[in-house]
Amino acid sequence: MPELRVLREMRAMQLPAHWRPWLATWAVLLVALLLLYGNTAIGMAGIWSRSDTYAHGFVVPLISAWLVWRQRAVLAPMQPCPAPLAWLLMLGMAGLWLAGDLVAVNAATQFALVALIVLSVPAVLGWAVARQLAFPLGFLFFAVPIGDFMLPMLMEHTADFTVAALRATGVPVYREGLQFVIPSGSWSVVEACSGIRYLIASVTVGSLFAHLSYRSRTRQLVFVGVSIAVPLVANWLRAYMIVMIGHLSGNELATGVDHLVYGWVFFGVVIVIMLWIGARWADQTGPVAVGAGANGTVAMSPPPGAGTARPAWLGAAAAVLLVLVLPHAANAVIAMGTRSDAVAPVVVAAQGAWRETPVPSDWVPDFDHASAASHQGYAQPSGPPVGLHLHYYRQQDYQRKLVSSENVLVRSDDELWARVSGGSAQAEAGQGTISVSAAVLRDARSGLTTAGAARLRVWRWYWVNDTYTASDAVAKVQGALGRLRFWGDDGAIIAVYTPLDASLPEPQAREQADARLGQFVREHGPALQAALRARHAGR
Repeated sequence: MPELRVLREMRAMQLPAHWRPWLATWAVLLVALLLLYGNTAIGMAGIWSRSDTYAHGFVVPLISAWLVWRQRAVLAPMQPCPAPLAWLLMLGMAGLWLAGDLVAVNAATQFALVALIVLSVPAVLGWAVARQLAFPLGFLFFAVPIGDFMLPMLMEHTADFTVAALRATGVPVYREGLQFVIPSGSWSVVEACSGIRYLIASVTVGSLFAHLSYRSRTRQLVFVGVSIAVPLVANWLRAYMIVMIGHLSGNELATGVDHLVYGWVFFGVVIVIMLWIGARWADQTGPVAVGAGANGTVAMSPPPGAGTARPAWLGAAAAVLLVLVLPHAANAVIAMGTRSDAVAPVVVAAQGAWRETPVPSDWVPDFDHASAASHQGYAQPSGPPVGLHLHYYRQQDYQRKLVSSENVLVRSDDELWARVSGGSAQAEAGQGTISVSAAVLRDARSGLTTAGAARLRVWRWYWVNDTYTASDAVAKVQGALGRLRFWGDDGAIIAVYTPLDASLPEPQAREQADARLGQFVREHGPALQAALRARHAGR
């Protein structure tokens, strides 16, 4: 009878009595977690709202909640039981959050926040419950806006494929870095062409589809692998097709806004086809308990008496709260070692035969929100000059920080300068031999094929915790260590550059420029380090 069916459904939706204190405890701890780590949560939501790549983060928690709701019949007969091992794992994630917060690494703090939310389930409700909710909990990590580190690689691969495909179809191409010229005009691979948006969207949708459609772990993994490969190849084809449409239409089509519109339409069609093909092998009809038998059920122990539940959930609540508060207490103590006074630009006097001259170029690296910045020029009695950019950072936060994906020598869409190539070099900078990041920049105002366009050889490295390094990761670690030893959060990005000799072949011009920069760094290294130490000491 319909009335009996409705009654059964209402009864199934009722919360079992033995679950109520546990869910109430977990809900209170979740609220406390979000309040204590509110800045991290707000920062993550801010990225969702600003970036089309991560806008899906708004729906990920809703999807996870719905996936948990689907498992309510499986969870109802289970008895929650706190897992002390999860408390230790939460302590580790709280430590990761603290380390990330010390050097303002969004990826670390936001990943740690989601991990704390996920681990709060076994910490309060137990591993058996967490196993039944493994996918809904794991799906929450798709809300973490991580992926920008792949941009340079994806852009490079897109340029490689597009140029190769153009040449294979008879279109002559001249390429330099991420820019290339064909007979109908110039093109450039920028962040929007990387395919990162398509990749993240495809993996998120593909993982959810695989979970809902397949019981076989092998099929799930295969489909997730397909959802990774398809958007990569689709983006390469999209880039090639857009260039060809522009080429064949005399640049009347596939330029400006419709460039992106064509890309999303193409990607949408590809994803629909991928899901349609994947649906042909779908074999899951509803939620299944982890460890279920042939009939879809799993054996559960009967709930124990309520007399032992009360101290258990109180102890779990106290342990989790202690773990959540500890990194904030440590952060407050560490913050006492951070300087807050204003910073004057660091000026390095000319050494030896060098003399100070006007700066040799109007190029300025795109290092954002520095506390102070300087740009100096140096020259010897003969030979091209050398320029020194020095950006000093103090009182770093998530907007003003030394090591950031936003701090680049030149942006891909810069209209004045373009990055031609990268690499590394060895330098004697007063702390022994260090490896520095190296690049060649070209004056984009002269045109890609213009002979004699101004080019610069640039070396870049960090000074942090009184240590030189060109590695972003090492700089972050050194920054955290510096704060832990109450050295403060002062640091600097150093970039030296010199023009390439246009009369020489580029390999020879680059070798000559590296020798000049090496001599400059070797002779100015002690003075540079002394100036940085003096600024750190407030002199």
